[in-house]
Amino acid sequence: MTMTELGSTSAQKRPRPEEMELDEEVSFKKPSFPPISKEKLKSDKTELRKVPIPPHRYTPLKESWMKLYTPIVEQLKLQVRFNVKTRTVELKTSPETADVGSIQKAADFIKAFTLGFDIDDCLALVRLDDLFLETFEISDVKTLKGDHLARAIGRIAGKGGRTKFTIENVTKTRIVLADSKIHILGSFQNMRIARTAICNLILGSPPAKVYGKMRTVASRMSERF
Repeated sequence: MTMTELGSTSAQKRPRPEEMELDEEVSFKKPSFPPISKEKLKSDKTELRKVPIPPHRYTPLKESWMKLYTPIVEQLKLQVRFNVKTRTVELKTSPETADVGSIQKAADFIKAFTLGFDIDDCLALVRLDDLFLETFEISDVKTLKGDHLARAIGRIAGKGGRTKFTIENVTKTRIVLADSKIHILGSFQNMRIARTAICNLILGSPPAKVYGKMRTVASRMSERF
């Protein structure tokens, strides 16, 4: 048998994709999973979270302890204490804890307070679900040192804090300037607008130009929703 005959027989044996037909029709069903009840999500093991407290926040924590203690115990049904030896706030679930995400809300609540946010703004983390915290440094955007870094911080704050207040009011967020670190509290979309405005200020854009872009984006977002 020659090579041409072998090629012809193999070509005859190999079916073409157009001619291939399935003998049986296979039907795929989309899996449906019932929602898990709260009772099944609960575990017998108690969860524990520890939030470290920096030294400069000891006095504010002592003064505002009851304002922190009340929503964590009464609303989230958690156990809380301040460990003097380790200098941490310890959070623990209890049998009365209804929501599995309560301990994470409480941890974010305490974390926001340690970062320097006002306690009334921190309470929004307990009451609302779509709020987040974000922290970044000026050096993450642009490497600045000395007077250049000081001028960048001044551009973000503005005269008497006007620039920072304007960004907060337009984007409906809360901003804390802690030296070269910037903390933002708000929803995901609003944080993105505020972060873009702050980055433009760090890179040297004049505040008037940043205000214009920020208001345009904020108005588009409000129209969309």
